[in-house]
Amino acid sequence: MLTVTDLSVSYGAISALGGISFSIPQGSIVTLIGGNGAGKTTTLRTISGLLRAKTGKIEFLGEDITKLPAHKIVARGLSHVPEGRMIFSNLTVDENLAMGAYLLHDKELLAKNREYVFSVFPRLNERIKQMAGTLSGGEQQMLAIGRALMGSPKFLMLDEPSLGIAPRLISTIFEKIVEINRNHGITILLVEQNANLALEVSSSAYVLETGRIVMQGESKQLRTDPQLKATYLGG
Repeated sequence: MLTVTDLSVSYGAISALGGISFSIPQGSIVTLIGGNGAGKTTTLRTISGLLRAKTGKIEFLGEDITKLPAHKIVARGLSHVPEGRMIFSNLTVDENLAMGAYLLHDKELLAKNREYVFSVFPRLNERIKQMAGTLSGGEQQMLAIGRALMGSPKFLMLDEPSLGIAPRLISTIFEKIVEINRNHGITILLVEQNANLALEVSSSAYVLETGRIVMQGESKQLRTDPQLKATYLGG
């Protein structure tokens, strides 16, 4: 569904990604794991059109999207839930959700998507008129994912969904991620520092270190890899 080939990205003279390649099969959950500064967020931001690639190619559903602007990538069904959630804190929950559907002009589809978001995250419906900035960290993450779902995505990229969330809500968020994938067929690329959790819910994984992929494979196999366990899994 998504193919990244020899992707390089630089911030001025500093190389952030050094020619990475990977592919994401339709209907899967694939995770990118790695330490701070490994290039995980840069990868997602480049795929979604927020950063420009220095070299390489990004294909989505067979189309080259490497040079497309972000809004045209969203229109093709690829949505990005950014690190830190980036909700509109001075707008209500309802208004945030509406922002996620700004490209939709079908009122029937809009209503259907709202019902779907509330079925996944009932708490958002309970807080529909509440200012988003007053929600808890977990609720804000639900809202960020819900906002992305409002645009009818085929492919969802999630950047650090467990960041800044109370431990009791992290498992809920990840259960919902699996539900979105399994019940609604949305392909997911997950960036997550909690490597144990990421490998538990994903089918395959890529390990990034200083802008390069150093390991890849099925998640269940990587969870038992001695090097990976020592570096990322506390083993």
